[in-house]
Amino acid sequence: MAHKSLDPDFVVEEIGDGVIEGWRLDTSEQTLFNLLKDLFENHWQHIVFGTMIQGSVFEIKVDRPPARIGLLDGYLTVDFGTWHFHVCIGENFGTQARPTSPELRAIRKTARAELVRRLNPDGTPSSWRLRLFNGKDENQLVVFLPNPFLSDEMKFLKQPDWSRLALWDHLRATYLQLPPDPRDRTGKTLFHG
Repeated sequence: MAHKSLDPDFVVEEIGDGVIEGWRLDTSEQTLFNLLKDLFENHWQHIVFGTMIQGSVFEIKVDRPPARIGLLDGYLTVDFGTWHFHVCIGENFGTQARPTSPELRAIRKTARAELVRRLNPDGTPSSWRLRLFNGKDENQLVVFLPNPFLSDEMKFLKQPDWSRLALWDHLRATYLQLPPDPRDRTGKTLFHG
């Protein structure tokens, strides 16, 4: 992972035949809770989510909204009824009988959150996502945002549907105070890699 930016709020990471670029988000528990609650309550039918590490990507698409979204002891819980997941986005203190050490609290909670886009070798964007990392810089969660090159059913579209960047534009405006970026609408295709 090679970061080339001098701006600590701007992310540039070389990945194989492309580049990830993006913007760091506030990692306060309230900001992350609001962001994730918005994504899972209001946009569940358009997102794909999971974890992404070298050699493994879990891409989960749900067929219904969550039954419950909660926050307890720093952990966000998104409950879909028959299954759920937890992500530590705040301070996790544990119980009085089993308190969480300060070192473990620092590892568990989200230390880095980013809105990023993957750039093709020609420099045009081809995918947009939210990434969360813990205090050991391990991937906690990736939310793949609607892609103008793919339908909600993950089928390639014959022509890009730029309206599918509405959620990306919404997140940039809400959490970064940035307007839509015309560069996002310059891509020609989706590259994998």
